Amino acid sequence: MRLQKWYLATSDKDKKKTVRELMQVVLARKPKMCSFLEWRDLKVVYKRYASLYFCCAIEGQDNELITLELIHRYVELLDKYFGSVCELDIIFNFEKAYFILDEFLMGGEVQDTSKKSVLKAIEQADLLQEEDESPRSVLEEMGLA
Repeated sequence: MRLQKWYLATSDKDKKKTVRELMQVVLARKPKMCSFLEWRDLKVVYKRYASLYFCCAIEGQDNELITLELIHRYVELLDKYFGSVCELDIIFNFEKAYFILDEFLMGGEVQDTSKKSVLKAIEQADLLQEEDESPRSVLEEMGLA
């Protein structure tokens, strides 16, 4: 499990147990099977992209097709940012993967449906980070240069 985002308060012990059980269930399913399944009191929506699995556990009243589309949109955003995202991108740039997710979803709710505006916000954050990391002289720090 490379990334996890929990929107309900859950103990670490319960998180580990849940992840372990869900991974066993999802990985045991055949490729042609439906991407939705009932698990405990939740619905699980998952999608495989190459060797990456994206999984969401949603409440009973939530729409599975919308959740599947949210997973797809997140993968599209990752692809646009990383240029055909792979597991190594997520391993070595997990902060950026979380940042992209937070620009798209906040508290389990969609913040912005526009790929362009999400990517623009990410690009602006990257520029700010580059400015902060670039070396500056003492005069520049004081605003005198």
